[in-house]
Amino acid sequence: QVQLVESGGGLVQAGGSLRLSCAASGRTFSSYAMGWFRQAPGKEREFVAAISWSGSSTYYADSVKGRFTISRDNAKSTGYLQMNSLKPEDTALYYCAGEPRGSYKLPDEYDYWGQGTQVTVSS
Repeated sequence: QVQLVESGGGLVQAGGSLRLSCAASGRTFSSYAMGWFRQAPGKEREFVAAISWSGSSTYYADSVKGRFTISRDNAKSTGYLQMNSLKPEDTALYYCAGEPRGSYKLPDEYDYWGQGTQVTVSS
């Protein structure tokens, strides 16, 4: 079993930055890949970024490429999402997820989820 807890969300002005954290417990953190997703009101959950178990491979949605950076510290069992140049359209509830069984871009492929942390970007 894996437990994931996100933190670091908040209210920020457009152009600002936030760093989200995802603290993992349970199974050895370095044994699985992880991803970040987001869901705005009235919209489906969408892929944001993913990272391999070692951190050597990263993947991004086109909408965040060049602005967001995913990383992980396996010694601390924590994943991160650094978000720069934030836009109002980045406003959403952000979730971290662990252990994709197939495509890292599909929420249904992940077995473990955190409770989410709210990010609100004002214009």
